[in-house]
Amino acid sequence: MSDPRRDARGRQRGAARAEGRGHRSAASPGQRARTGDAARAAAFDTLRAVADTDSYANLVLPPLLRDRQITGRDAGFATELAYGTLRLRGRYDAVLAQASSRPLDQVDPPVLDVLRLGAHQLLGMRVPPHAAVSETVGLARDRVGAGAAQFVNAVLRRVAERDLDEWLTRIGAAADPAGTDESARLAVTESHPAWVVRALREALVGDGRPAGDVADLLAADNAPPRVTLVARPGLVDPAELAEQAGADATAGAYAPTAVVLTGGGDPGSLRAVRDGRAGVQDEGSQLVTLALAAAPIDGPDARWLDLCAGPGGKASLLGALAAQRGARLVANEVQPHRSRLVAQALRAVPADAVEEVRTGDGRTVGADEPGGYDRVLLDAPCTGLGALRRRPESRWRRTPADLATLSALQRELLGSALAAVRPGGVVAYVTCSPHLAETRLVVTDALRAAARAGTDVEVVDAGPVLAEVAPAWAATRSGDRPDVQLWPHVHGTDAMHLTLLRRS
Repeated sequence: MSDPRRDARGRQRGAARAEGRGHRSAASPGQRARTGDAARAAAFDTLRAVADTDSYANLVLPPLLRDRQITGRDAGFATELAYGTLRLRGRYDAVLAQASSRPLDQVDPPVLDVLRLGAHQLLGMRVPPHAAVSETVGLARDRVGAGAAQFVNAVLRRVAERDLDEWLTRIGAAADPAGTDESARLAVTESHPAWVVRALREALVGDGRPAGDVADLLAADNAPPRVTLVARPGLVDPAELAEQAGADATAGAYAPTAVVLTGGGDPGSLRAVRDGRAGVQDEGSQLVTLALAAAPIDGPDARWLDLCAGPGGKASLLGALAAQRGARLVANEVQPHRSRLVAQALRAVPADAVEEVRTGDGRTVGADEPGGYDRVLLDAPCTGLGALRRRPESRWRRTPADLATLSALQRELLGSALAAVRPGGVVAYVTCSPHLAETRLVVTDALRAAARAGTDVEVVDAGPVLAEVAPAWAATRSGDRPDVQLWPHVHGTDAMHLTLLRRS
């Protein structure tokens, strides 16, 4: 039987192996030694932007590549180098701490980023050691100075003395010398903050899965996700979308709307994506949206609400479904710039299916329009711990303190959603975090608050609803809880949570 953690590490390496081995700069060898190459420089600049301005890598790197005209294999190399380094920063810092002659907190941040980039090439991308070291030293000379380049050269040569498995054994033993603290060991070897490791283990157990699954979950977080498209119903057929995508496209594992680009590629080059009939959307996000639309309700089914609609992926899928059913969608978003993104995402949905794209505070909608909707989607702001594959820097930004602020907001928004839905209608409470404080506890508190207010709310068993939408998912369900939790290591999706609630 294969080892899922080793398999995930292999996928992570394999995603960039061809680029790493075949990557060549247009400059002469002597010039590369002095200045590094454009792809590595782009990755370095992305890391600095993430550190200095709290930017997101997926918003920094693509325009940077376009501006510098870095394309093809060089662009793929830069992407894996930047994203992989950000995901595995904790692992590489533990390695570099053992290879460095000085404590890492005494290393200038730009120099440390250069070292991290070099470590990822050596341990995560299988770039030949001489190329990884020499090219990274050239980058250091260009960006941080000749003196720092000598230090980078010395440290990376020590890193290159051992392979990844040897380093994992060493840093794991250093983190857990007594062999009694698996969370501490996994935090460094699988590059997640220790509090996240503990929270994910608790969430797995809460979902009826073994605590030992946490190692596979963390490894799945570190594997680059495949590009998944949504074929918006009534706007483009999945087969037509797959045909546009070419030979590397396959059907999703669960969602009937999902098309997976197994060979990567640029989804923006597809005609259906450019005109808004299709989009990039994780299969888990598609599943929870489809489940809301499929949930049985009593009475009319004419007016739907996406309470926190930005940037518009779920809203556009809901809008397409509403058009097929003769319903109308209201898409609400608190941030004006995200409201504009929602409107852009809905551009291909028939106008008579979109009642309004509005900018407003979702916490007031229930009071402003009590009982005004038949179906309500609340994709609540959260820590994003279920989407760490896609936001590689977010694991280093979130802290346990964020939970108090976010869970309070989630409770308020869910209370508003329950007030906004009419009796007999359904609310889907969705998060891209499996953390129990953002899922089960929020729902429990919202149900208590509704009861105190004299509002009758029941939890709908989401399992049969999702099984009707995605029959293949049913075989993966664990336990008998009425909510649904998806997992990267089980389903290959983000760790989306879904609870369905009906006013009665």
